[in-house]
Amino acid sequence: MFRYAHLADVHIGGWRDPRMKDLSTIAFAKAMDKIMEEQLDFILISGDVFNTALPAIDKVKDVTKKLREVKDKGIPIYILAGSHDFSPSGKTMLDVLEHAGLWKNVVRGQVVDGLLKLSFTIDPKTGAKITGMLGRKGMLDKVYYENLLRGPLETEPGYKIFMFHTALSEFKPKEMELMEAHPLSLLPKGFDYYAGGHVHYIFSKQEPDYGLITYPGPLFPNNFGELEKLSCGGFYIVTAAEKTTIDYVPIRLHPVVAVTVKADYSTPAVLTRHIMQEVDKHNVQDALVLVRVEGMLTGGGAQAVAFEEVFDSLYKRSAYFVMKNTHMLTSQEFEEVKLDAHVDMEKVIAEHVGKSPLFPSDEEKKLITTLLQTLSLEKEDGESLNDFQDRVIKDAKGVLPFQE
Repeated sequence: MFRYAHLADVHIGGWRDPRMKDLSTIAFAKAMDKIMEEQLDFILISGDVFNTALPAIDKVKDVTKKLREVKDKGIPIYILAGSHDFSPSGKTMLDVLEHAGLWKNVVRGQVVDGLLKLSFTIDPKTGAKITGMLGRKGMLDKVYYENLLRGPLETEPGYKIFMFHTALSEFKPKEMELMEAHPLSLLPKGFDYYAGGHVHYIFSKQEPDYGLITYPGPLFPNNFGELEKLSCGGFYIVTAAEKTTIDYVPIRLHPVVAVTVKADYSTPAVLTRHIMQEVDKHNVQDALVLVRVEGMLTGGGAQAVAFEEVFDSLYKRSAYFVMKNTHMLTSQEFEEVKLDAHVDMEKVIAEHVGKSPLFPSDEEKKLITTLLQTLSLEKEDGESLNDFQDRVIKDAKGVLPFQE
């Protein structure tokens, strides 16, 4: 019998706000401390340790310090690149830390007669045989799976682990039904444990002809919706015996208080009072407070709701961090236009232009078109999420004819 940890989607550097930006790093350190305390035999990290291929130096320093502690305890770490920390140029911090001897990338192999033949990495203490497939943005890893030489992988004897970083069509939850995914059939059969990453939800299933397929979810939630649904992240401790079993270990940093308020055609002033009444019902000491507001407003838009007053009240009550979500809040003055994926944008703009009293129709149409082009920018290879967001915001401000 032996035991190991399975983590995924740490996304260090993913949060931008100063109060939130260190929480993923703290969660990582706390998980490593728990693993050392449990004296586990090794660690799997199924992609996206960092939120970008070239993370900030201060984040790398914090992670390296903790990895050194784990190494000194004699616990090996096996990783693969995820869709965020992968780089087609090869310029990635994952390689730097591997060369430093702090972990080992298990995605290794060679091309044989046009097919990809993966090699196994054998854990020296337990004899577990580990291999896997990296993750890439836009499902570009599919060609690797389609050209994978499965026979040698499936017939290899011993305890086998397959690490992967992609969604599987058969196991997607309803809220992720639009997410691109691969069919289970692309994975090689006959492994004892399938260590998944990329899909930010907690899942496990013993699948006939395959083995135990799992996703541990993020080590720390990466956005408003994940905090609202999961409240915290965590990882699996896997026990390999006659039967492979798992135990989920939550990593809790702050309590989460989630409040949803319906507008119900109220005015911004009335809605502000309703929000205050709802948040006042909760103990927000050291909490991450999530305020979701939905429905239709009358007599003004979302900008007229006194969220600053609500936030000030919560911080005075020692909330750790407060955030709002008004995606589903609309007003009678400005109603959202919902589009499908194949809509003719020129036609939609023509149909709805002129509804705002702020601009003449021709000027409004030009502004919308230019703004859409600006917001369609893609993140560049090696560019951090923060730099990408700053660039998009700067370009968008350059388009909008408003003064700060």
